[in-house]
Amino acid sequence: MSTKISKVIDPVTMQVVLGALENAAIEMGHKLARMSYSSIIRESEDFGCALVDIKGRQLCESTHSTPLQSGPIPGYVKGIRQVMEERGDQFEPGDVILHNSTYHGASHGPDFGLCIPVFYEKSLIGFSVTTAHHLDVGASTPGSCGIVDAVDAYAEGLQFKAIKVYEKGKKNTFVWNILEDNIRSSDLVVGDIGAQIAAARIGVERYLEIINKYGLETVEATAEGLTNYSEKMMRNAINKLPDGEYYAEGLMDGYLDSDDPTKKDLKIAVTLKVQGDQLVVDLTGTSRQIDDKPINMPLEGTVDIAIYLTLRSILLDSEDYGNFPQNTGLTRPITIIAPEGTLCNPIFPAPTIARFCQGNVVADTLMRALAEVVPKQVSAGVGNLKVLAMSGKKGKDYWVYMDIMEGSYGGRYGKDGMDSVDTLYANTRNNPIEDIESHYPLRVTKYELRNHDCAPGKWRGGIGSIREITFLENGSFSLEGDGHKYEPWGFADGKDGKVGDLSIRYPDGTEKKLPSKISNTTVQSGSSLKMTGPCGGGYGNPLERSPQAVYEDYLDDYILIEQVKEEYGVVITEEGTLDLNETDKLRKSLSRLY
Repeated sequence: MSTKISKVIDPVTMQVVLGALENAAIEMGHKLARMSYSSIIRESEDFGCALVDIKGRQLCESTHSTPLQSGPIPGYVKGIRQVMEERGDQFEPGDVILHNSTYHGASHGPDFGLCIPVFYEKSLIGFSVTTAHHLDVGASTPGSCGIVDAVDAYAEGLQFKAIKVYEKGKKNTFVWNILEDNIRSSDLVVGDIGAQIAAARIGVERYLEIINKYGLETVEATAEGLTNYSEKMMRNAINKLPDGEYYAEGLMDGYLDSDDPTKKDLKIAVTLKVQGDQLVVDLTGTSRQIDDKPINMPLEGTVDIAIYLTLRSILLDSEDYGNFPQNTGLTRPITIIAPEGTLCNPIFPAPTIARFCQGNVVADTLMRALAEVVPKQVSAGVGNLKVLAMSGKKGKDYWVYMDIMEGSYGGRYGKDGMDSVDTLYANTRNNPIEDIESHYPLRVTKYELRNHDCAPGKWRGGIGSIREITFLENGSFSLEGDGHKYEPWGFADGKDGKVGDLSIRYPDGTEKKLPSKISNTTVQSGSSLKMTGPCGGGYGNPLERSPQAVYEDYLDDYILIEQVKEEYGVVITEEGTLDLNETDKLRKSLSRLY
């Protein structure tokens, strides 16, 4: 089939076709969430849905999706096609392909991609794809996160490189037997895979309905026009930046309890090079990969998504540009340089399963570099997340629960930082307490905002949360996290934020502080884990914050009376009222010291 596009369509028709494509992806997402078994998909919505054309261009994505699920989908398709070409395999009608190879486009091993080729009049025209995070992938310990001691890619669980779970419409029972026999909580995981396949089949149906209604040539022309439009928007935004190079560094905990200095205090280095309407993001200077620890990041599927998401969010903010199509055109003006053998471009078989928090540091560090040129479009430093896996035995099988502990944003120009939310490329929802306690032998004994820890600024930093979960039966847990050592950065005279924390309280009442990365650890019934999320950095001089806003923070118990005076120069009388005259005097005296 020729890939030459000769038809030019009007903008109205283009928007109508785009709306139809987007509705198809939204329906895929709705039905995947409704059909799934596990809470990480059903409640947290850690999944992605998209349609991809024959050129590998993403046509649309589900609005439910997280950037780290939908963003890599073109990379999944590219990796699948590459593997199948190397094997001499072909796409056939009725095929359903399972793929999770992190060195062939996948984000990490637990994010299974289910890809269905779409045929129209016997020609392959594109793909319908769903991705989702699965609770267990048959690794050395229960759960699909917190496997922070995996020594190589093989220790991270089952690996599927473009494996047909359906071939020409016939179920490949041997593969399904492998899944059922080698994964904990296999009923949930295999059920979720089935939900992904069903959602992808819906995508195939809707894609073909759109083509039958508008014509293949019109849909192809729409894809070409929208991709060019998105590219033009990004190039115009880049062209507004002053040419030059802008540098920032981000530091990560690594393995704080390690005796090996090469495994802690790790660095992400970002040099942003602006030249006309093109950007180069150079990660030279980033720490070397760790051969036997899984905090390395796939370049394609994690690092690239962190970069693309950050640039789109900052340079094409929806308040200024409105809604515009998310597609491959946005990435065309951007070049990523990541030296091989570093954390951002590891060499196989370096493990990558615990890459999540490091990718957020890439995004945060790129934002810090951008702050030099677009200070009103960035936030101050962002509080990172934690991913907790809790598990236990249930007869001959396991129960597995996964919890994504939210972080917080730094202050922004004109706005305070957002409190207790997933940040940057993470965008999942929290699990309701009722859902956790009704499905697992766990009790959530505390869930609240941190008190008196928000970073001072003209616009204060976002506030992290505290969550405490108690085991009601014997079990185990593991954790991947970061941000226990280095505070989120303050910006434009704003103060730095606060680090996160993790501790355990044993049944006898004794407590122990824990690092940000913990391999699978057994605990007794009655043990409680207390996770404390970090607080984002402040933006702007705290002495310029509205006295009324400071007063309201005090009334909300976000800050203490001592902080009101010492950090913001605001005076509250003994009667509890705001004294503007004394505030003005105090701020004038403090400004001389600032």
